[in-house]
Amino acid sequence: MATYLLVHGAWHSARCWDRVIPLLEAAGHRVLAPTLTGYGDKIHLAGPEVGLDTHVADVLGLITEQDLAEVVLVGHSYAGLVISSVANAVPERIAHLVHLDAMVPEHGEAAVDVMPVSRQLVELALNSDSGWRIPPPGTFGVTDPDDVAWLRTMLSDQPVRCLLEPVRLDNPAVKAVPRTHIHSTVVPEGFERRAAPPGERVLELPTGHDCMITMPRELTDLLVKIG
Repeated sequence: MATYLLVHGAWHSARCWDRVIPLLEAAGHRVLAPTLTGYGDKIHLAGPEVGLDTHVADVLGLITEQDLAEVVLVGHSYAGLVISSVANAVPERIAHLVHLDAMVPEHGEAAVDVMPVSRQLVELALNSDSGWRIPPPGTFGVTDPDDVAWLRTMLSDQPVRCLLEPVRLDNPAVKAVPRTHIHSTVVPEGFERRAAPPGERVLELPTGHDCMITMPRELTDLLVKIG
């Protein structure tokens, strides 16, 4: 049995994993999928003070509270930043990092560095009435009308600070944690994905960005192989 900790990306909530969790559990694994501060049922906690460090603390708190070890830590999209800083803090508890169509940062980089297109979203938010809210920019590669309707029930605004705070990757021990990248091959126009570092495994799914919604079975199969 492996322990999977699934971390959703920007604008989403833990509900995005609803089709994957039962499949992993049916295969005999333990699965945890927290909703990060400011999203989903925690939307009342959203505010300009919520940032990447908030979400790193969310995940670290869960790992400590549940005394998790040998964790397969999966981060989707923006959560590639989150899981990177988490692994930096507790590398001894992480068995494998999985960047699921996710940002791949270096030490000291923020989302705006890893994915320059996000700078436009930041500028729009800073100049908006709220000064910090970034609305969902589309349907993340989900095209089935029923799936789109379901997806929209779980989306909420992203605090701008999440895209501005830097990742910490200054612990030499984190380099020993194995890492796999799962890329969705249907890439929207204007999307710039940073290449995986040399020597790290890259797997692909022939679908859009929210592969946990559009190809849950295929994604689960990959996660089980990794775990």
